[in-house]
Amino acid sequence: MGALGRYDRWLLAANAVLTAAAAVTHFVPSGSVAPFAVSALALAALAALVGRSVGGLGDRLGSGATGVLHSALGNIPELLFGIFALRQGLVGVVQAALVGSILSNVLLVLGVAIIVGGVRNGTQRFAAEGPRMVSLLLLLSVAVLIVPTLTAHLHVPAAHHERVLSAIASVVLLVVFALAVPASLRRAKPARVLARPTEVSTFGDASVPTLPPPARAAATVPSARVRTAPDAHAVPEARWPLGLALGLLVASAVGAAFVSDWFVAALTPALDTLHISQAFAGLVIVAIAGNAVENVVGIQLAARDQMDYALSVTLQSPVQIALVVAPLLVLIAPALGGGHFTLVFPPLEVVAMGLTALIAVVVVFDGESTWVEGACLTGLYVVVATAFWWG
Repeated sequence: MGALGRYDRWLLAANAVLTAAAAVTHFVPSGSVAPFAVSALALAALAALVGRSVGGLGDRLGSGATGVLHSALGNIPELLFGIFALRQGLVGVVQAALVGSILSNVLLVLGVAIIVGGVRNGTQRFAAEGPRMVSLLLLLSVAVLIVPTLTAHLHVPAAHHERVLSAIASVVLLVVFALAVPASLRRAKPARVLARPTEVSTFGDASVPTLPPPARAAATVPSARVRTAPDAHAVPEARWPLGLALGLLVASAVGAAFVSDWFVAALTPALDTLHISQAFAGLVIVAIAGNAVENVVGIQLAARDQMDYALSVTLQSPVQIALVVAPLLVLIAPALGGGHFTLVFPPLEVVAMGLTALIAVVVVFDGESTWVEGACLTGLYVVVATAFWWG
């Protein structure tokens, strides 16, 4: 444990305490709200530990391979929650949680990050090509998710084949993800002094920056500050041994499986007691708990004037939700026995998801951000979340 920094030790202690507390509140009668609240906090802590464990592998596997690993494991809490919730027949909650993950990262987290970064550092500039590619990929994947909903509500002939259409769309999304993986397997070059912020690989984690080609690195604006590419998280204090990183990754994944089951079991009684709709719970509570690592790290990075990395953290998660988690849930739902899950979403969720993807493209397209843009994103999220409060 000597390789663990102060933040790592604090994170491990928080996970141990919250997971144990979630187990106690699940197995020992403790009301209807306490198990829900404690398991939500434990799920958020486990999500942060998964992200930190994957980041601990970055300097050994290279940026590309670590990016693929993060894509596969970074959204474990959301995937496990979806599986257990579908077994309970909570299809509406799962749909809202998927949409909420996209909305919370692009509108809430990115909005707050831009506000904090803008207030502290003024107008922030970043290399736009990487975020532009990710946001366009998000727009494409959201468009594919929207098609089955349009066919159902427009009553076209395909509306009678929503399961087949959803399955085909899911396979297409997974194929797109698989085709994008080889480009992310290129190993990063050694860090050197750059004349502009580094870019992040399309499917990588923020802790593994990909250096730009020499020709592009030399093409800098006159006012750019020369700086050495920093570590994205800048929180861990020491390099993790490989065995420790893998061991904690497996442990956090196993813990997430148990806590997700307890969270789903406590969900319905808590919602009934608190008079919270399933749509609001999935869109806001579950989405924020499952994306805790992006929520915290993205804001920290923006405050340090590292908007390239902040954008990668906040935009990668919704892309992975749309390209991997949602398609997998569609394909495995028939085997769960809790009802079929399709890509036919409620109309308001579809509209909110489409607007969010479009706004993501607009915000990153010019390569700079101001706190006013962040305020607009955050304000839209508040309005959308409020609209789902009543169901």
